[in-house]
This record gives sequence, structure tokens and C-alpha cells, in this order.
Amino acid sequence: MSVAPKFDALDALPRTPASDVKKLGWRGVMKSVARDGQVVVTHHNTPEAVILSAEAYDAILRALEAAAAPQRSALEALQARFDARLASLEAADAGDRLRVVMAQPAALRGKVKAGASH
Repeated sequence: MSVAPKFDALDALPRTPASDVKKLGWRGVMKSVARDGQVVVTHHNTPEAVILSAEAYDAILRALEAAAAPQRSALEALQARFDARLASLEAADAGDRLRVVMAQPAALRGKVKAGASH
């Protein structure tokens, strides 16, 4: 099991002005990334981009995938239940079954006639 990566808030990351990126070149920027993990590139002291390693980016994607898995699983189960109910409505005898149910007198006896059994 992999450990979720830790990322600091944007304000806590090391910053470098865009002009320094131009002066240092790509190699200089990547040295900063290797040293600090991430670097915020600013323009007039306003954050414009975050540069991080490909490994850190991949770690973010894996963490997001792991976080979304339970919701995706629940959604897939709900979709399967919906598809099963929809299939019963699309069956050739669906109209006949509905007419039989509607023709019967309502004998609720204090209970609501709804749910999976109806």
C-alpha cells in the first residue's frame, strides 16, 4: 500500500519569479524542484504555475484515484440496481404486469404499497 503524498499549501511553497526562470533556464528550475519538491512561479508576486516532478504528479494522480474509488464503487452499485429495474420496465410483458397491478383493489391495510416488492 502506498502512502499518500504530502503537499503544502500554495502559500507555503518556495517561490521564484518568472524572470528568474528565464535567467536560470530549465536546468536551474529543475534543480530547485529537486531540492524543494515543488516551486511556485510568480508574475508580479502573483502565483501563476506550480512546477513539480513527474514522480510527484504521478503520486497526486494515484492519491486522487484511491480517494475516488469508494465513491465510484457506490455509484457502480447504484447504476447496476437502476439498470436492473429499467430492464424489468423494458420487458415485453411490462405493460401487462402493470395493468394487472393497477386492476387489483388497493388493500393497503395501513401499509404503503411501494418498494422493491412492487
